[in-house]
Amino acid sequence: CPGQSSSSQDSRMTRGPKKHLKRLNAPHHWMLGKLDGIWAPKPGAGPHKGRESLPIVLVLRNRLKYALTRTEAQAICMRRMVKVDGRIRTDMNFPAGFMDVVEIEKSDDRFRLLFDTGGRFVLHRLDKAEAGFKVCKVVRQETSKKGIPTITTHDGRTIRYHHPDIKKYDSVKVDIATGKVVDHVKFGVGATVMVTNGRNQGRIGTLVDRERHPGSFDIVHVRDARDAVFATRLGNVFVIGRSGEEPLVSLPRKSGIKYTIFEQRDARLKASA
Repeated sequence: CPGQSSSSQDSRMTRGPKKHLKRLNAPHHWMLGKLDGIWAPKPGAGPHKGRESLPIVLVLRNRLKYALTRTEAQAICMRRMVKVDGRIRTDMNFPAGFMDVVEIEKSDDRFRLLFDTGGRFVLHRLDKAEAGFKVCKVVRQETSKKGIPTITTHDGRTIRYHHPDIKKYDSVKVDIATGKVVDHVKFGVGATVMVTNGRNQGRIGTLVDRERHPGSFDIVHVRDARDAVFATRLGNVFVIGRSGEEPLVSLPRKSGIKYTIFEQRDARLKASA
């Protein structure tokens, strides 16, 4: 604009996406100490949202303890030792998310990222057979401009010419090596689900009811293995198994059952006695 200095124009210009993250602003489920430094790793662009993911550097340094520092974690990644869903990832800030398979061939480690009942990521150890597939939630179903039926999963995959029975909120079992759907599980009453968001994050149970609220959020009711019933939003549940059958993936310790702080205390006292 005429009459304005170049410095005032520069001050209003955008400067692109943020490339830094303060430790105090990092997601709580990363479990970073607030006195361990100023900065936290900023998740890069990827298939999962930044605050719903776990960067590879935190997997190597904070969880597995394979690295003591950020520099050592970077060296491990640059030597092409880490795979996420079968693909080598050299970016240590790559965001790994729910149901992703993290593999380190040199140490013969394979893990699946799941949630515990506190909403924190858990590295659940896998055998070689189970590490060959993952379960994805269908978040969108549509037909392209050229008439090709497609589905989009929670980890950013676009799968064309899917089975006509697969709808939104269903889950598909994807072969990691080929990227093809080998099985699918329908969403409905009786299915085994895991809560992936909200206050009940990490809990596992059987879907018993769905309340429809047009114009608002549909509510689902879930019964866990202790016959405790809780409610959450429809978008927060992730189907992991059919009615009356074992889940498609192995489950972490406690199998998604949430205990009170008093029950946790009694368990600790009993174990230490």
